[in-house]
Amino acid sequence: MKLQQEIVLSKNHIDILTRHAQECAPNESCAILFGRIEGKRVIIREIFLTKNTENSPVTFTISNQELIQAYSEAEKRKLDVIGIFHSHPHSAAYPSATDKKYMESNPVPWIIFSNVENKFEAYVFESGIIPVVVTIS
Repeated sequence: MKLQQEIVLSKNHIDILTRHAQECAPNESCAILFGRIEGKRVIIREIFLTKNTENSPVTFTISNQELIQAYSEAEKRKLDVIGIFHSHPHSAAYPSATDKKYMESNPVPWIIFSNVENKFEAYVFESGIIPVVVTIS
């Protein structure tokens, strides 16, 4: 995947992800993002909400069963899995050391929502953490 510079979400997507993060608090929430890549823009079309099997406020895991289901749904809808979302209930929307480790093996944009700051940020990993602009359409 070539380096992305912008992630585009709708207001409805922002509302869904914010609500999911609030409902899962004090634990991290997580989701898989479906859409298309257009040049250097990642256009989110649909959100596949998932459960954090760790029930943890500082880390998340999506079950293999839900990952398989997400990829199957994306294929049915003729979309690509193009991003990972999770929340930070008690900290800033910046990748933790654990996030960085997993970003290296999952080279898609990661969107993080900070419940504390009520803010979305996005990043990709390419020899380091690189911020990506989040645009709400």
